[in-house]
Amino acid sequence: MIRALALALSLAVSFTQAQAADPVSTGTGAMLRGLDKVTGKPTDLPLKSGETIAYGWLQVTLGECRYPSGNPSGDAYAWIVVRERNNEVPIFEGWMIASSPALDALDHSRFDVWVIRCTTE
Repeated sequence: MIRALALALSLAVSFTQAQAADPVSTGTGAMLRGLDKVTGKPTDLPLKSGETIAYGWLQVTLGECRYPSGNPSGDAYAWIVVRERNNEVPIFEGWMIASSPALDALDHSRFDVWVIRCTTE
């Protein structure tokens, strides 16, 4: 009986710990990287939160970048909106994760864009 109670208690504690989210911080911006698939040229794209930049014929907007607290170069994830120039309909809108860029990737015939890290300055 005591063993069963101890097992139930340890399972409850481990389940509670698994449910606790790791603390995150919000960066002031992000470093993205773009790749022109035709020329093979990579380009670093520094953005501040809320900023939109032109990359090729794309407009890339950074909403927010989050990272593990105390580790800004850690596993960043950023809310990105990508539109083609002169088109209000996004071709991509969502969270991109630095450690898994293919998980939620921009699908474009010419350009790739992905998150490298958050910035804090």
